[in-house]
Amino acid sequence: MIRSAGVICKPNRELVSSVTPSLLKWLGERNIETFVDEETRACVDLRAPVLPRTGLSEKIELLIVLGGDGTLLSAARALGSHRIPILGVNLGGLGFLTSVTLDELYPVLEQVIAGKHTTSERMMLDAEIIRKGHVSERQRALNDAVATKAALARMLEFDVYVDRNHVGRYRADGIIVATPTGSTAYSLAAGGPIIDPQLDAFVITPICPHMLTNRPLVIPHTATIELDFAPANEPVYITLDGQVGFQLEPKDRVIVTKSASRVSLVRPPKKTYFEVLRSKLRWSER
Repeated sequence: MIRSAGVICKPNRELVSSVTPSLLKWLGERNIETFVDEETRACVDLRAPVLPRTGLSEKIELLIVLGGDGTLLSAARALGSHRIPILGVNLGGLGFLTSVTLDELYPVLEQVIAGKHTTSERMMLDAEIIRKGHVSERQRALNDAVATKAALARMLEFDVYVDRNHVGRYRADGIIVATPTGSTAYSLAAGGPIIDPQLDAFVITPICPHMLTNRPLVIPHTATIELDFAPANEPVYITLDGQVGFQLEPKDRVIVTKSASRVSLVRPPKKTYFEVLRSKLRWSER
């Protein structure tokens, strides 16, 4: 039985005001204590208790995300190591992660309250920036860690290692290290494969490589991936989930490993992963 829930919304006043008040009322009628984050409260006048996004995990047993995949990615990182089910409701665009529609919201919530829902457990990655022998930054991501050049910079040159084995020296606009969840994001656009999220694995996808023989690599989740930018003569930027970014200094290295944390996504009933792919990628259309 769910006794408390959090609600996070995409910062869009029109969407928040049209959906959130009725959702909070519905939850209140079922004696579910509900909290909202500060961004949601700023968009519309709500009487629900307000907590910082990173503080919600201490109070809730379910997180409801209203918006798109970007909102869900941010919410997943905010939960940290807490394994709290996330119900992502798609209010806009493509939405591989927020696969529950607004029409499905309340039927799915009824199942969650009754304990009859299903979840999809998703692997996360940890990315560390190693600077002068020490960890200068450590971030967690659900989708990917992406290294790219500055907008006007020339092609990057860098080395890739897997478990200390030299894969090769790449010349490319950048490189993506993605989880199975992230395989349908930037990696897919760059020519990478789709990996079923039931698998734990990494896909390493070069962005516009100079050598056409530099192809995406799928490697085990147990691997340690090292990106060495010592050969680079141009500025390099690391971005996590397309939302958190850092500029590297000369001779910085990036280490990517599987995170100990996982994300639990509430799935809509009777809708398989392949149905989501067919719908979002329009595979069934002529």
